[in-house]
Amino acid sequence: MKQELDVDQLVRQRVRALRQARGWSLDTLAERSYLSPSNLSRIETGARRIALDQLIPIAKALDTTIDQLVESPDDEDVVIRPYRGDRPGMTIWTLARERTPNDLTVAKMRITTPVPPLEEAGVHPGRDWFTVISGTAELRLGERLILVRAGDAAEFSTMVPHAIGAHGRRPVVILTILTNDGRQAHAGER
Repeated sequence: MKQELDVDQLVRQRVRALRQARGWSLDTLAERSYLSPSNLSRIETGARRIALDQLIPIAKALDTTIDQLVESPDDEDVVIRPYRGDRPGMTIWTLARERTPNDLTVAKMRITTPVPPLEEAGVHPGRDWFTVISGTAELRLGERLILVRAGDAAEFSTMVPHAIGAHGRRPVVILTILTNDGRQAHAGER
């Protein structure tokens, strides 16, 4: 029963915080959720229990999901641990616990090795995108070598043999968006 009350209180706090962050009054949220302002006030203050048939329109009005409103406040997943893949010289931090609805993964990569030769370049369906946070990346697209400097981004077809490495003797740090195929190819995830 205690956990249920804690979730109720957490949801109330989140509804109020999201409403206030948007600068909305109770009347505005009421209009958008098709609930009365007095009903919303009682929900936010704890004078009334939150029912599922009320939570759905509130979540929609606040442009969130029920899952996000009731998500556990535990902080055990706050620290993101690096993953060292199959490729030496590459460290990967996956920056989202869950994949997005489009099955995309956002990852930060630190690469310390030069771009591999063409024979080791990969091919997979889709497109890759990355931006360089620090250093200079060397992007292999088939026979071409392209330098991508800090602040620049690259987007390309992954049906062309491709690989990314550090240019010169300095590491490169990139932020990338990977599809499922890209995640398997670059991060070694299956």
